[in-house]
Amino acid sequence: MQCSSNSQQSEDDHMSTVAYPHIELDSNGVAIVSGTKTKVVEIVQDHMAHHWHAEDICRQYPYLTLAQVHAAFAYYYDHQQQIDEEIDMRLRKVAEIEAQRGDRRIRDKLRQLGHLP
Repeated sequence: MQCSSNSQQSEDDHMSTVAYPHIELDSNGVAIVSGTKTKVVEIVQDHMAHHWHAEDICRQYPYLTLAQVHAAFAYYYDHQQQIDEEIDMRLRKVAEIEAQRGDRRIRDKLRQLGHLP
């Protein structure tokens, strides 16, 4: 979801000069919303999975401001490949756990009720 990339500056050079007022890195280098434990990747996953807009996310996370959510989106778009890889890793981990458990009755029931795709 990239609009254009006309910059001649490399992405690494650009990233080193950008500050995100509502985003910080925790001790593990994970991007979180400042003053919370909410990870940027979690906000992005909700946006992608549920097609939630910033206002919807604020309703789901009432302690977040609209500015914080938009900052999370901005951070995501500037670090999209890295965060997409994190999302893929999380999905693989879930698939591994499901394969080990072999019990999908709850998931099937939620899907029947329309709570899962």
